[in-house]
Amino acid sequence: MTAGRQAEGADLDPASARLPSRLAKLLSALFYGTCSFLIVLVNKALLTTYRFPSPIFLGIGQMAVTIMILYVSKLNKLIHFPDFDKKIPVKLFPLPLLYVGNHISGLSSTSKLSLPMFTVLRKFTIPLTLLLETIILGKQYSLSIIISVFTIVLGAFIAAGSDLAFNLEGYIFVFLNDIFTAANGVYIKQKMDPKELGKYGVLFYNACFMIIPTLIISVSTGDLQQATEFNEWKNVLFIIQFLLSCFLGMITWTHCKGGHSSTICDYHECAVQLG
Repeated sequence: MTAGRQAEGADLDPASARLPSRLAKLLSALFYGTCSFLIVLVNKALLTTYRFPSPIFLGIGQMAVTIMILYVSKLNKLIHFPDFDKKIPVKLFPLPLLYVGNHISGLSSTSKLSLPMFTVLRKFTIPLTLLLETIILGKQYSLSIIISVFTIVLGAFIAAGSDLAFNLEGYIFVFLNDIFTAANGVYIKQKMDPKELGKYGVLFYNACFMIIPTLIISVSTGDLQQATEFNEWKNVLFIIQFLLSCFLGMITWTHCKGGHSSTICDYHECAVQLG
């Protein structure tokens, strides 16, 4: 009898072992989806409602928080990525450039477009990614996938054509963001061995390499001066939302499989799984 129960328990073990894993994946997806949704609202509030004049400075804040949290987590052995060595910049290039371009263009487009139109125009990331993966990685996709992508793009064109509040600068920024996002995801696939740096290492060193150049750009363009002279720094609610944006930016980058920007995640691997 005991042996029978043990055998029965052994049969149930694999299924029961899978349950926590499935629950963990579900909870992780819900957590990421919530963060991805919240950061869009927070960024929009900061850049439009409060009229914060400096998307670049906000990007610097997100980079700084990313570096701090990942470094402290590494020191406490919560996560692991390799220590710096002189080979890492060579392994990463051009990912740091794509990272900062993705960051700044995403935040800039968020400030200049309505959220529905911004979300629609982000769909162009999907065909751009498919095209770059075909050219750079040599991937081939089925006709059904191509038709699905074409349908998405057609819907985006129809929606963009009815945009009464057309903002050329906003369209330029969002299309640049699409290009940077697609290129970032493809180059991560081409260049990165997850066993070497992993997603935390890639994110940490991208932020470390680009925070100083981005700060120099902010100073030279007057962006930093506008940020420091902003009159809402005494507003506690504004400060809370600014810090929340910086924290959520780190969360969305570390959870997004496609290396997406900290504005909204609709990258094809996170939502559609083209390949």
